[in-house]
Amino acid sequence: MVLSDYGFGKIKVDGKFLKSDFKIFNGKVIENWWRKEGHRLYLEDIPEIHEKPLKLIVGKGYFSMMKIDDEVVKFCRENGIELISEKSKKAVEIFNEEKEKEKILFCIHLTC
Repeated sequence: MVLSDYGFGKIKVDGKFLKSDFKIFNGKVIENWWRKEGHRLYLEDIPEIHEKPLKLIVGKGYFSMMKIDDEVVKFCRENGIELISEKSKKAVEIFNEEKEKEKILFCIHLTC
């Protein structure tokens, strides 16, 4: 799976443009990802985390406006899940460099 052409509010996923936030887990794209609060990531927004991926990569938005709740950070630390949170452009680069994408939970906020 390759992510490309990221820009504010859009990204290409394996050749298909998406214009809303999404997640990738177990090689599947979960489109139209909505959160409890638009600019905050809570555990309940990512139920896939309970399957304990090796990494959680979070694209926090073009300007890095999405914040990660302390419970997410704590859950990752207690369960040996590496948490990587970056501006969305950088998160895309990191995801694309990963060799074992099926063991990663990737979440991205495409706008602010």
